[in-house]
Amino acid sequence: MLDQPQAEPGPGFCLNNPALPWLNAFTRALAGHAEWRTIQQKNDPHIFENLSKGQSPKILWIGCSDSRIPAEQILNLKPGDVFVHRNIANVLSPSDLSSLSVIEFAVAHLKVEHAVVCGHTSCGGVQAALANKSLGVLDMWLQPIKQLRFEHGKELEAAGEDKVRKLSELNVLNSLEVLKMNPTVIEAVRKRGLQLHGLIYDLKQGKLETLDGEEEEDVRGRKFDVFAVE
Repeated sequence: MLDQPQAEPGPGFCLNNPALPWLNAFTRALAGHAEWRTIQQKNDPHIFENLSKGQSPKILWIGCSDSRIPAEQILNLKPGDVFVHRNIANVLSPSDLSSLSVIEFAVAHLKVEHAVVCGHTSCGGVQAALANKSLGVLDMWLQPIKQLRFEHGKELEAAGEDKVRKLSELNVLNSLEVLKMNPTVIEAVRKRGLQLHGLIYDLKQGKLETLDGEEEEDVRGRKFDVFAVE
């Protein structure tokens, strides 16, 4: 059995030992957790007791797994405020059970008021979709983005150096379309005004920017007619 991790280094432990890089990072993470916990309890002595009773987030956040885009931090929100789902390149597919389960739980049971799809600049998944190198199982995962590359080839070429960003934006809008055709989402939009949003996070500026995912009323109505279920 593996030893339980220690929050503090033991005797003779060298934090900067290059032979143990993962342990160094993990030890720092545990120390950071202890500091974070202290700060949270100082700001709100009952925070963890209240969180243990349940959750009622207002936002569903569907983003990229990239370590540089932690939802709660860049939104400056507290634990319990955001229900988060992250995967490689924030891809939404109508056949992906993982994302479908998250959407169902967040929208139908937690009754979030906003559903957000957030992409970002310099996305490794999008860059991979623009290349033609074999990436194993990721080749299939990135297929929806490659399809966008195919459909918007001229537009992407015209973007020049902004090609990666442009494809990232198209990917966000495409994932929004998947949300708009989800029966659970359609019902929530119709009955209680669930709002859908597309965002791009600019890594160089540390700034969120909105994408225009609005559509005409008749288009929305036709989608409701086709994809809604009873």
